Amino acid sequence: MTDLTEILKYILPALIVGAATVITVKFFFDHERENRQQEWKEKNQSVITPIRLQAYERIVLFVERITPVNLILRVSTPDLDARQLQRLLVQQIREEYEHNLSLQIYISIKGWELVKNGKEELIRVINASASEVHPEAPGMDLAQKIFENYLKLEKQPLAAVTEYLKKEVIQFF
Repeated sequence: MTDLTEILKYILPALIVGAATVITVKFFFDHERENRQQEWKEKNQSVITPIRLQAYERIVLFVERITPVNLILRVSTPDLDARQLQRLLVQQIREEYEHNLSLQIYISIKGWELVKNGKEELIRVINASASEVHPEAPGMDLAQKIFENYLKLEKQPLAAVTEYLKKEVIQFF
């Protein structure tokens, strides 16, 4: 029994010191890992934040470019008839949208859904307006009808998109 007591006198303190060392080393490595992750996040944020802000800027620019007034003023020419103008407007909207598709990874899911829905709503208004105008009518007749129908909407979808994106940018930055 005295031999067991003697052995425990030496082994028990060694186990306690060993356990304390293991706990201290584990705490140190965990703390270092957290510090490295925090540094990585901060470094990543310094790179991602400007890119995200630029994405929001480009999406707002896209929305402004496809608002009926800006879109029609940019693509309309006096020699276009209603059918040609309709095709050209829808084509321009889709091309602009496809050009900015990659930006969806930088904005929220809801923000992108609003962008997509706003684009689709505008295309719907253009197509509905075209069905109310004779296909060979002057393009300006279709443009006038698009303005009228767009303004009749309870809330202009593209204005709602811009408003939401501005709020989102303020919230994140």
